Amino acid sequence: MDELTRALAVGQLDEGLETLYGGRGLAWARDRARGVLEGFARTFGHPAQALFSAPGRTELGGNHTDHQRGHVLAGAVDLDLLAAVGVTGDGVVRVTSEGYAPFQVDLAELEPRPEEANTSAALVRGVWAEMARRGRDLAGRGLEVYLTSNVPGGSGLSSSAAFEVLFGTILNELFPGERATAVEIAQIGQYAENVYFGKPCGLMDQAASSVGGVVAIDFADPAAPAVERVELDLEAQGYALFVIDSHASHADLTGEYAAVTDELRAVSRHFGQEVLRQVPETEFYAALPQLRREAGDRAVLRAMHFYAEDSRALWEAEALKAGLFDDFLILARESGHSSAQLLQNVTPTGAVREQALMVTIALAQRLLGERGAVRVHGGGFGGTAQAFVPLDVQEEFQARMEAVLGPGSCHRVTIRPAGGVRLA
Repeated sequence: MDELTRALAVGQLDEGLETLYGGRGLAWARDRARGVLEGFARTFGHPAQALFSAPGRTELGGNHTDHQRGHVLAGAVDLDLLAAVGVTGDGVVRVTSEGYAPFQVDLAELEPRPEEANTSAALVRGVWAEMARRGRDLAGRGLEVYLTSNVPGGSGLSSSAAFEVLFGTILNELFPGERATAVEIAQIGQYAENVYFGKPCGLMDQAASSVGGVVAIDFADPAAPAVERVELDLEAQGYALFVIDSHASHADLTGEYAAVTDELRAVSRHFGQEVLRQVPETEFYAALPQLRREAGDRAVLRAMHFYAEDSRALWEAEALKAGLFDDFLILARESGHSSAQLLQNVTPTGAVREQALMVTIALAQRLLGERGAVRVHGGGFGGTAQAFVPLDVQEEFQARMEAVLGPGSCHRVTIRPAGGVRLA
Protein backbone atom coordinates (compact mmCIF):
# COMPACT_ATOMS: atom_id res chain seq x y z
CA MET A 1 0.00 0.00 0.00
CA ASP A 2 1.47 3.37 -1.02
CA GLU A 3 1.93 6.28 1.38
CA LEU A 4 -1.13 8.34 0.39
CA THR A 5 -3.47 5.38 0.32
CA ARG A 6 -2.22 4.30 3.75
CA ALA A 7 -2.70 7.84 5.14
CA LEU A 8 -6.25 7.84 3.83
CA ALA A 9 -6.97 4.38 5.27
CA VAL A 10 -5.79 5.22 8.79
CA GLY A 11 -7.66 8.51 8.96
CA GLN A 12 -4.76 10.95 8.59
CA LEU A 13 -6.67 12.86 5.89
CA ASP A 14 -9.99 12.91 7.72
CA GLU A 15 -9.66 16.41 9.17
CA GLY A 16 -9.01 17.95 5.77
CA LEU A 17 -11.76 15.92 4.11
CA GLU A 18 -14.30 16.93 6.77
CA THR A 19 -13.36 20.59 6.33
CA LEU A 20 -14.02 20.42 2.59
CA TYR A 21 -16.96 18.00 2.44
CA GLY A 22 -18.45 17.89 5.94
CA GLY A 23 -22.00 18.18 4.69
CA ARG A 24 -21.61 15.20 2.35
CA GLY A 25 -20.27 12.73 4.89
CA LEU A 26 -16.80 11.44 5.70
CA ALA A 27 -17.44 8.02 4.15
CA TRP A 28 -18.35 9.66 0.83
CA ALA A 29 -15.27 11.89 0.98
CA ARG A 30 -12.94 8.95 1.71
CA ASP A 31 -14.40 6.92 -1.17
CA ARG A 32 -13.94 9.83 -3.56
CA ALA A 33 -10.32 10.38 -2.53
CA ARG A 34 -9.63 6.65 -2.77
CA GLY A 35 -11.12 6.57 -6.25
CA VAL A 36 -8.85 9.37 -7.45
CA LEU A 37 -5.73 7.72 -6.01
CA GLU A 38 -6.67 4.39 -7.59
CA GLY A 39 -7.41 6.11 -10.89
CA PHE A 40 -3.98 7.73 -10.90
CA ALA A 41 -2.19 4.44 -10.21
CA ARG A 42 -4.24 2.66 -12.87
CA THR A 43 -3.56 5.39 -15.46
CA PHE A 44 0.12 6.10 -14.86
CA GLY A 45 1.33 2.80 -13.41
CA HIS A 46 2.65 4.11 -10.09
CA PRO A 47 1.31 5.85 -6.95
CA ALA A 48 0.51 9.56 -6.80
CA GLN A 49 2.69 11.92 -4.76
CA ALA A 50 0.06 14.48 -3.71
CA LEU A 51 -3.66 15.19 -3.50
CA PHE A 52 -5.19 18.60 -4.34
CA SER A 53 -8.63 20.19 -4.40
CA ALA A 54 -10.07 23.43 -5.84
CA PRO A 55 -13.72 24.43 -5.41
CA GLY A 56 -16.37 25.81 -7.67
CA ARG A 57 -17.79 29.15 -6.70
CA THR A 58 -21.14 30.83 -6.35
CA GLU A 59 -21.73 34.53 -6.98
CA LEU A 60 -23.77 35.97 -4.12
CA GLY A 61 -23.80 39.59 -5.24
CA GLY A 62 -22.25 41.82 -7.86
CA ASN A 63 -23.44 40.51 -11.23
CA HIS A 64 -21.00 41.66 -13.94
CA THR A 65 -19.33 44.22 -11.69
CA ASP A 66 -15.85 42.69 -11.41
CA HIS A 67 -14.70 43.58 -14.93
CA GLN A 68 -15.60 47.22 -14.18
CA ARG A 69 -13.37 47.16 -11.07
CA GLY A 70 -16.41 47.11 -8.81
CA HIS A 71 -17.48 45.16 -5.73
CA VAL A 72 -18.59 41.53 -5.57
CA LEU A 73 -19.71 39.05 -2.95
CA ALA A 74 -18.92 35.41 -3.70
CA GLY A 75 -18.36 32.09 -2.02
CA ALA A 76 -16.54 28.81 -2.57
CA VAL A 77 -18.86 25.78 -2.63
CA ASP A 78 -18.54 22.13 -1.65
CA LEU A 79 -18.43 20.97 -5.27
CA ASP A 80 -14.85 20.74 -6.50
CA LEU A 81 -12.10 19.30 -8.65
CA LEU A 82 -10.09 16.65 -6.77
CA ALA A 83 -6.76 15.62 -8.28
CA ALA A 84 -4.04 13.07 -7.60
CA VAL A 85 -0.71 14.38 -8.86
CA GLY A 86 2.78 13.13 -9.66
CA VAL A 87 5.87 15.15 -10.63
CA THR A 88 7.95 14.28 -13.71
CA GLY A 89 11.02 15.75 -15.34
CA ASP A 90 10.10 15.58 -19.02
CA GLY A 91 8.48 18.99 -19.58
CA VAL A 92 5.03 17.56 -20.31
CA VAL A 93 1.76 17.79 -18.40
CA ARG A 94 -0.46 14.72 -18.85
CA VAL A 95 -4.04 15.04 -17.68
CA THR A 96 -6.72 12.38 -17.34
CA SER A 97 -10.09 13.71 -16.20
CA GLU A 98 -12.86 11.21 -15.49
CA GLY A 99 -15.42 11.29 -18.27
CA TYR A 100 -13.17 13.11 -20.76
CA ALA A 101 -10.47 12.19 -23.24
CA PRO A 102 -6.93 12.39 -21.83
CA PHE A 103 -4.72 15.18 -23.11
CA GLN A 104 -1.16 16.36 -22.73
CA VAL A 105 0.60 19.70 -23.02
CA ASP A 106 4.20 19.96 -24.21
CA LEU A 107 5.68 22.89 -22.29
CA ALA A 108 8.71 23.46 -24.51
CA GLU A 109 6.71 26.35 -26.00
CA LEU A 110 4.71 28.59 -23.66
CA GLU A 111 3.22 31.10 -26.09
CA PRO A 112 -0.56 30.96 -26.66
CA ARG A 113 -1.64 28.55 -29.40
CA PRO A 114 -4.69 29.56 -31.44
CA GLU A 115 -5.65 25.93 -32.01
CA GLU A 116 -5.92 25.42 -28.22
CA ALA A 117 -8.42 28.26 -27.66
CA ASN A 118 -11.42 27.22 -25.55
CA THR A 119 -9.68 24.04 -24.32
CA SER A 120 -8.33 22.81 -21.00
CA ALA A 121 -4.90 22.50 -22.61
CA ALA A 122 -4.90 26.29 -23.12
CA LEU A 123 -5.58 26.82 -19.41
CA VAL A 124 -2.73 24.49 -18.41
CA ARG A 125 -0.31 26.24 -20.75
CA GLY A 126 -1.47 29.69 -19.63
CA VAL A 127 -1.17 28.97 -15.90
CA TRP A 128 2.24 27.36 -16.43
CA ALA A 129 3.50 30.29 -18.54
CA GLU A 130 2.35 32.96 -16.08
CA MET A 131 3.73 31.05 -13.08
CA ALA A 132 7.08 30.78 -14.87
CA ARG A 133 7.03 34.48 -15.75
CA ARG A 134 6.46 35.31 -12.07
CA GLY A 135 9.58 33.38 -11.07
CA ARG A 136 8.44 29.81 -10.41
CA ASP A 137 11.23 27.35 -11.31
CA LEU A 138 9.46 25.15 -13.87
CA ALA A 139 12.22 24.50 -16.41
CA GLY A 140 12.16 20.88 -17.56
CA ARG A 141 9.46 19.93 -15.10
CA GLY A 142 6.23 18.11 -15.81
CA LEU A 143 3.16 16.64 -14.16
CA GLU A 144 0.89 13.64 -14.24
CA VAL A 145 -2.63 14.51 -13.12
CA TYR A 146 -5.71 12.35 -12.59
CA LEU A 147 -8.77 14.32 -11.58
CA THR A 148 -12.47 14.02 -10.97
CA SER A 149 -15.01 16.82 -10.82
CA ASN A 150 -18.50 17.14 -9.40
CA VAL A 151 -18.78 20.77 -10.56
CA PRO A 152 -21.34 20.41 -13.36
CA GLY A 153 -20.07 21.82 -16.65
CA GLY A 154 -22.04 24.89 -17.69
CA SER A 155 -23.54 25.12 -14.20
CA GLY A 156 -22.42 28.66 -13.51
CA LEU A 157 -20.28 27.32 -10.66
CA SER A 158 -17.19 28.04 -12.72
CA SER A 159 -15.48 24.73 -13.33
CA SER A 160 -12.95 26.60 -15.50
CA ALA A 161 -11.87 28.84 -12.61
CA ALA A 162 -11.61 25.78 -10.34
CA PHE A 163 -9.42 24.11 -12.98
CA GLU A 164 -7.14 27.17 -13.17
CA VAL A 165 -6.92 27.46 -9.38
CA LEU A 166 -6.22 23.74 -9.11
CA PHE A 167 -3.20 23.96 -11.42
CA GLY A 168 -2.01 27.20 -9.87
CA THR A 169 -2.15 25.60 -6.42
CA ILE A 170 -0.31 22.50 -7.65
CA LEU A 171 2.55 24.56 -9.10
CA ASN A 172 2.62 26.77 -6.01
CA GLU A 173 2.97 23.79 -3.68
CA LEU A 174 5.20 21.40 -5.61
CA PHE A 175 7.83 23.56 -7.32
CA PRO A 176 10.42 26.06 -6.01
CA GLY A 177 9.86 29.79 -6.05
CA GLU A 178 8.38 32.60 -3.99
CA ARG A 179 5.03 31.45 -2.69
CA ALA A 180 2.05 33.03 -4.44
CA THR A 181 -0.87 34.30 -2.39
CA ALA A 182 -4.41 33.06 -3.01
CA VAL A 183 -5.22 36.32 -4.83
CA GLU A 184 -2.12 35.99 -7.01
CA ILE A 185 -3.13 32.44 -7.96
CA ALA A 186 -6.52 33.86 -8.93
CA GLN A 187 -4.86 36.51 -11.11
CA ILE A 188 -2.74 33.85 -12.80
CA GLY A 189 -5.90 31.87 -13.58
CA GLN A 190 -7.64 34.94 -14.98
CA TYR A 191 -4.63 35.64 -17.22
CA ALA A 192 -4.75 32.10 -18.57
CA GLU A 193 -8.47 32.36 -19.30
CA ASN A 194 -8.21 35.80 -20.92
CA VAL A 195 -5.07 35.33 -23.00
CA TYR A 196 -4.82 31.57 -23.66
CA PHE A 197 -8.40 30.27 -23.44
CA GLY A 198 -9.84 33.39 -25.07
CA LYS A 199 -12.66 34.34 -22.69
CA PRO A 200 -12.84 37.96 -21.45
CA CYS A 201 -13.69 37.15 -17.82
CA GLY A 202 -13.19 39.25 -14.70
CA LEU A 203 -11.42 38.03 -11.57
CA MET A 204 -14.35 37.12 -9.32
CA ASP A 205 -14.57 33.43 -10.22
CA GLN A 206 -10.90 32.70 -9.65
CA ALA A 207 -10.71 34.80 -6.48
CA ALA A 208 -13.67 33.06 -4.85
CA SER A 209 -12.30 29.63 -5.75
CA SER A 210 -8.78 30.43 -4.60
CA VAL A 211 -9.55 32.22 -1.32
CA GLY A 212 -12.47 30.10 -0.06
CA GLY A 213 -15.37 30.85 2.27
CA VAL A 214 -17.51 33.93 1.54
CA VAL A 215 -15.50 36.91 0.37
CA ALA A 216 -16.32 40.54 -0.30
CA ILE A 217 -13.94 41.77 -2.98
CA ASP A 218 -13.19 45.33 -4.09
CA PHE A 219 -11.49 45.38 -7.49
CA ALA A 220 -10.66 49.11 -7.49
CA ASP A 221 -6.99 48.13 -7.86
CA PRO A 222 -7.03 45.03 -10.10
CA ALA A 223 -3.38 44.35 -9.32
CA ALA A 224 -4.14 44.17 -5.59
CA PRO A 225 -7.88 43.63 -5.00
CA ALA A 226 -9.06 44.04 -1.41
CA VAL A 227 -10.48 40.75 -0.12
CA GLU A 228 -12.46 40.50 3.12
CA ARG A 229 -13.85 37.27 4.57
CA VAL A 230 -17.53 37.45 5.55
CA GLU A 231 -19.18 34.91 7.85
CA LEU A 232 -22.35 33.25 6.55
CA ASP A 233 -24.12 30.22 8.04
CA LEU A 234 -27.13 29.75 5.78
CA GLU A 235 -28.56 26.85 7.72
CA ALA A 236 -28.52 28.89 10.92
CA GLN A 237 -30.54 31.51 9.03
CA GLY A 238 -33.07 28.85 8.03
CA TYR A 239 -32.13 28.71 4.36
CA ALA A 240 -30.56 26.42 1.79
CA LEU A 241 -28.73 27.60 -1.32
CA PHE A 242 -29.65 26.05 -4.66
CA VAL A 243 -28.10 26.48 -8.08
CA ILE A 244 -30.60 25.51 -10.78
CA ASP A 245 -29.54 24.35 -14.24
CA SER A 246 -31.90 25.82 -16.82
CA HIS A 247 -30.56 23.47 -19.53
CA ALA A 248 -30.26 26.45 -21.84
CA SER A 249 -28.21 25.87 -24.94
CA HIS A 250 -24.49 25.93 -24.27
CA ALA A 251 -23.69 27.23 -27.73
CA ASP A 252 -20.83 29.72 -27.76
CA LEU A 253 -21.85 32.73 -25.68
CA THR A 254 -18.48 34.52 -25.81
CA GLY A 255 -19.96 37.18 -28.07
CA GLU A 256 -22.73 37.91 -25.56
CA TYR A 257 -20.25 38.29 -22.70
CA ALA A 258 -17.94 40.40 -24.84
CA ALA A 259 -20.85 42.68 -25.80
CA VAL A 260 -21.40 43.55 -22.14
CA THR A 261 -17.80 44.66 -21.62
CA ASP A 262 -17.65 46.34 -25.06
CA GLU A 263 -20.78 48.41 -24.41
CA LEU A 264 -19.67 49.44 -20.93
CA ARG A 265 -16.28 50.36 -22.37
CA ALA A 266 -18.01 52.59 -24.91
CA VAL A 267 -19.71 54.45 -22.07
CA SER A 268 -16.46 54.75 -20.10
CA ARG A 269 -14.54 56.09 -23.08
CA HIS A 270 -16.96 59.00 -23.41
CA PHE A 271 -15.36 60.20 -20.17
CA GLY A 272 -11.82 59.22 -21.17
CA GLN A 273 -11.77 56.27 -18.75
CA GLU A 274 -11.27 52.52 -19.07
CA VAL A 275 -14.02 51.26 -16.76
CA LEU A 276 -17.14 52.62 -15.10
CA ARG A 277 -15.62 52.50 -11.60
CA GLN A 278 -13.55 55.49 -12.74
CA VAL A 279 -16.62 57.49 -13.82
CA PRO A 280 -18.65 59.24 -11.07
CA GLU A 281 -22.30 58.20 -11.19
CA THR A 282 -23.47 61.82 -11.22
CA GLU A 283 -21.40 62.53 -14.33
CA PHE A 284 -22.83 59.45 -16.05
CA TYR A 285 -26.42 60.56 -15.46
CA ALA A 286 -25.65 64.14 -16.50
CA ALA A 287 -24.36 62.86 -19.84
CA LEU A 288 -27.28 60.53 -20.65
CA PRO A 289 -28.47 62.36 -23.80
CA GLN A 290 -25.02 62.16 -25.41
CA LEU A 291 -24.41 58.61 -24.21
CA ARG A 292 -27.66 57.36 -25.71
CA ARG A 293 -26.61 58.74 -29.09
CA GLU A 294 -23.01 57.53 -28.90
CA ALA A 295 -23.26 54.13 -27.19
CA GLY A 296 -26.93 53.19 -27.53
CA ASP A 297 -29.69 52.55 -25.06
CA ARG A 298 -28.67 49.02 -24.10
CA ALA A 299 -25.21 50.25 -23.15
CA VAL A 300 -26.80 52.99 -21.04
CA LEU A 301 -29.09 50.50 -19.29
CA ARG A 302 -26.18 48.17 -18.61
CA ALA A 303 -24.24 51.06 -17.08
CA MET A 304 -27.25 51.86 -14.88
CA HIS A 305 -27.15 48.27 -13.70
CA PHE A 306 -23.47 48.55 -12.84
CA TYR A 307 -23.87 51.60 -10.61
CA ALA A 308 -26.81 50.09 -8.72
CA GLU A 309 -25.32 46.59 -8.50
CA ASP A 310 -21.93 47.86 -7.36
CA SER A 311 -23.54 49.64 -4.39
CA ARG A 312 -25.81 46.68 -3.77
CA ALA A 313 -22.85 44.28 -3.41
CA LEU A 314 -21.42 46.53 -0.72
CA TRP A 315 -24.77 46.66 1.12
CA GLU A 316 -25.15 42.88 0.87
CA ALA A 317 -21.80 42.34 2.57
CA GLU A 318 -22.70 44.84 5.27
CA ALA A 319 -26.08 43.15 5.83
CA LEU A 320 -24.40 39.77 6.32
CA LYS A 321 -21.79 41.21 8.69
CA ALA A 322 -24.60 42.79 10.72
CA GLY A 323 -26.62 39.57 10.81
CA LEU A 324 -29.46 41.14 8.78
CA PHE A 325 -30.22 38.22 6.51
CA ASP A 326 -33.72 39.43 5.58
CA ASP A 327 -32.14 42.64 4.29
CA PHE A 328 -29.67 40.55 2.29
CA LEU A 329 -32.56 38.66 0.67
CA ILE A 330 -34.25 41.90 -0.36
CA LEU A 331 -31.02 43.02 -2.00
CA ALA A 332 -30.60 39.64 -3.72
CA ARG A 333 -34.08 39.99 -5.25
CA GLU A 334 -33.23 43.50 -6.44
CA SER A 335 -30.05 42.13 -8.00
CA GLY A 336 -32.07 39.59 -9.97
CA HIS A 337 -34.50 42.22 -11.22
CA SER A 338 -31.68 44.55 -12.27
CA SER A 339 -29.82 41.82 -14.14
CA ALA A 340 -32.94 40.86 -16.10
CA GLN A 341 -34.22 44.36 -16.84
CA LEU A 342 -31.11 46.53 -17.13
CA LEU A 343 -28.11 44.28 -17.68
CA GLN A 344 -30.25 42.02 -19.90
CA ASN A 345 -28.11 38.92 -19.41
CA VAL A 346 -30.88 36.37 -18.93
CA THR A 347 -31.81 35.69 -22.57
CA PRO A 348 -29.36 35.74 -25.52
CA THR A 349 -29.91 38.50 -28.03
CA GLY A 350 -32.72 37.65 -30.45
CA ALA A 351 -33.79 34.44 -28.71
CA VAL A 352 -37.57 34.01 -28.92
CA ARG A 353 -38.57 30.37 -28.83
CA GLU A 354 -35.94 29.26 -26.31
CA GLN A 355 -35.71 31.35 -23.12
CA ALA A 356 -34.85 28.57 -20.68
CA LEU A 357 -33.14 30.66 -18.02
CA MET A 358 -36.03 33.16 -17.82
CA VAL A 359 -38.50 30.28 -17.49
CA THR A 360 -36.36 28.81 -14.70
CA ILE A 361 -36.27 32.10 -12.80
CA ALA A 362 -40.01 32.71 -13.24
CA LEU A 363 -40.86 29.20 -12.03
CA ALA A 364 -38.63 29.53 -8.96
CA GLN A 365 -40.13 32.92 -8.12
CA ARG A 366 -43.64 31.47 -8.36
CA LEU A 367 -42.75 28.58 -6.03
CA LEU A 368 -41.11 30.82 -3.42
CA GLY A 369 -43.60 33.67 -3.49
CA GLU A 370 -42.55 36.31 -0.94
CA ARG A 371 -40.01 34.02 0.74
CA GLY A 372 -36.37 33.60 -0.18
CA ALA A 373 -34.85 35.07 -3.32
CA VAL A 374 -34.06 34.12 -6.93
CA ARG A 375 -31.55 35.73 -9.29
CA VAL A 376 -29.54 34.98 -12.40
CA HIS A 377 -26.28 33.30 -11.45
CA GLY A 378 -22.92 34.22 -12.89
CA GLY A 379 -22.42 35.36 -16.45
CA GLY A 380 -25.97 34.65 -17.53
CA PHE A 381 -27.50 34.22 -21.01
CA GLY A 382 -27.40 30.45 -20.57
CA GLY A 383 -26.61 28.40 -17.51
CA THR A 384 -28.14 28.75 -14.11
CA ALA A 385 -30.29 30.59 -11.58
CA GLN A 386 -29.55 30.90 -7.88
CA ALA A 387 -32.20 30.50 -5.19
CA PHE A 388 -32.18 31.02 -1.43
CA VAL A 389 -34.85 28.57 -0.25
CA PRO A 390 -36.37 28.25 3.26
CA LEU A 391 -35.38 24.93 4.81
CA ASP A 392 -38.99 23.94 5.49
CA VAL A 393 -39.83 23.92 1.76
CA GLN A 394 -36.50 22.89 0.23
CA GLU A 395 -37.55 19.33 -0.64
CA GLU A 396 -40.80 20.47 -2.25
CA PHE A 397 -38.96 23.25 -4.09
CA GLN A 398 -36.36 20.85 -5.48
CA ALA A 399 -38.96 18.29 -6.52
CA ARG A 400 -41.16 20.82 -8.29
CA MET A 401 -38.27 22.48 -10.10
CA GLU A 402 -36.95 19.11 -11.28
CA ALA A 403 -40.43 18.03 -12.38
CA VAL A 404 -40.17 20.76 -15.02
CA LEU A 405 -36.42 20.92 -15.69
CA GLY A 406 -35.50 17.26 -15.20
CA PRO A 407 -33.81 15.15 -12.49
CA GLY A 408 -30.54 16.55 -11.18
CA SER A 409 -31.29 20.09 -12.35
CA CYS A 410 -31.53 21.60 -8.87
CA HIS A 411 -28.24 21.38 -6.91
CA ARG A 412 -28.07 22.22 -3.23
CA VAL A 413 -24.65 23.62 -2.40
CA THR A 414 -23.01 24.70 0.85
CA ILE A 415 -20.28 27.25 1.44
CA ARG A 416 -16.83 25.69 1.70
CA PRO A 417 -14.38 27.37 4.09
CA ALA A 418 -11.22 26.60 2.11
CA GLY A 419 -10.11 27.55 -1.39
CA GLY A 420 -7.49 25.74 -3.46
CA VAL A 421 -5.63 23.38 -1.12
CA ARG A 422 -3.19 20.51 -0.90
CA LEU A 423 -4.82 17.72 1.10
CA ALA A 424 -1.77 15.47 1.21
